[in-house]
Amino acid sequence: MRRKASLVLLAFAVFCAAMSPLMRWYAFPRLAKIPPSQYQDAVLEAKDATLIDYSTMKAKKVPKVTIVQTLKGNVEASEKIEKSADRDVVVWDALSYIQDSKGKMVSKIPERYIFDAHSQEPVHATGEMVDGDPVKREGIEFKWPFLTEKRDYEYFDAQARITRPIHYKGTQTFRGVKVYYFEQTIPWTKVPFPKTMPVKDITPESLAKTGTTRWYTTVRKFWVEPTTGAPVYGEEIQRNELRGGTLLGDRDRLTVFAGHVKMREDYIKSTVDLVKSQRVLVLLLTSYLPWGFLGLGGLLLALSLWLEARSRRPGDPAPTAEAEPEPQPANA
Repeated sequence: MRRKASLVLLAFAVFCAAMSPLMRWYAFPRLAKIPPSQYQDAVLEAKDATLIDYSTMKAKKVPKVTIVQTLKGNVEASEKIEKSADRDVVVWDALSYIQDSKGKMVSKIPERYIFDAHSQEPVHATGEMVDGDPVKREGIEFKWPFLTEKRDYEYFDAQARITRPIHYKGTQTFRGVKVYYFEQTIPWTKVPFPKTMPVKDITPESLAKTGTTRWYTTVRKFWVEPTTGAPVYGEEIQRNELRGGTLLGDRDRLTVFAGHVKMREDYIKSTVDLVKSQRVLVLLLTSYLPWGFLGLGGLLLALSLWLEARSRRPGDPAPTAEAEPEPQPANA
């Protein structure tokens, strides 16, 4: 009986040992993915910023500039692209809505970002765009891959429509969460005018006729939780300028926007809480379950060997059988 039990335990031990690497290297890459219907928003603020007044064509100090950023999963579009891409695809319809301290719209930039649900690598398909302009992204945007590494990544800048390295700068602790700090610098680059301007009489086409161009630079900073690849906090030190042309008169350049953009405090807290909960789900597949199966397999193996040893231990000596009477010789 002990021997049968030890064989059963040995079978379960082998099963658990096999499940450990399968859970980490087979199940995790297939189960961990961004849901296609995900929706999230964030509010960022630049206090004491410099902002252009298009009615007077002068730059002035304002108490605050607010950027409302939304990411909305487009399930219908993702299902359509998946048919030809033959993989799980997420389509995010993003919008950056910028307003001044009085709540007046400064500009709004829509985007469509298409990427692999598992790896976060860009997927090139019809509809990929920034502000109505078709683009072909290279590198990541908005989110890092699951199990982010301590290395540089390629990151897409939507304003400049270019991809540049974003550098790993070290490991820190942010609001009780271990994070990787990344930083990217986009040098002064000529960029398109937004399609939507705050003054009806001023359009990208009318600005182009004056010979005036728009230039942009930024230092982009992200604090990324490495298990989920989700940024828990972000900042940008950004400058936009108009340069040259007849619109500026005798001026060489005019500031459109200059400010230090930071995530608003209430959104920092909600983002950190969300990432903490998502982190547990990823750790289940990458750490808790694989190590749990491995530990359970080792325990079952030890128990199986113990029962096997018990079944082989010599017991009490068997009772001696009574000897049969020997035949007696016949009398002569």
